[in-house]
Parts: sequence; C-alpha cells; structure tokens
Amino acid sequence: MTLNLAEPIAAYFAAESSGPEAVVRCFTNNAVVKDEGQTYEGLAAIDQWRREAAAKFTYTCEPLRSEQTNGKTIVTCRLEGNFPGSPVDLRFIFGLERGKIGSLEIEV
Repeated sequence: MTLNLAEPIAAYFAAESSGPEAVVRCFTNNAVVKDEGQTYEGLAAIDQWRREAAAKFTYTCEPLRSEQTNGKTIVTCRLEGNFPGSPVDLRFIFGLERGKIGSLEIEV
C-alpha cells in the first residue's frame, strides 16, 4: 500500500533500511524521540537509539495507514522481525518542524 506521507516522514521510513545515519538526518537538532519508555533528546541520543536498535534486531517496517490529529501525523506500521512479539502494529506519532521531524513517539 502506498501512502501519501509528508516528505520528512517518507524520508524517515525510507531511511530505516539505510542505517542510523540516514535516520538521524530526518530530525531537527533538538528533536525528541520517545520509544519503549525511554526519551532521547538531540541528534546524538537519537543516533545512539537507532544504533542500539539496529544492533539488537533485524526488522521491516511497513506503513499501513496515516491520519492527522492535533497537528501530529500518526502512521500505523506493521513491524516484523527477530524481536519478541513479532509481528506487531505500532503507532508512530510525528511532530514536524521546519521540514524535519521535531518529535516522534512510538507506541503500541
């Protein structure tokens, strides 16, 4: 399924398969990511978050649907891979700033 996603969000999902450096370039300098009960603030912390996830697991992420709520874009994705509970549908809640991702919260 092809979704019409804003450029920074489409770039994020495309970068997932390219490595942590490509993912980090999608974020503003002071971006905040919340995932699995942890908060990562700034590009260095986001880079570390992506590197740790890539070292632990191999997975694919398929965006299934997208909606706008309260100024945020919520993309529901199916993640499949070598992690406990696979496959799982997760919600990626994006806040955009100046053409990049300013905030991302990932939840079940």
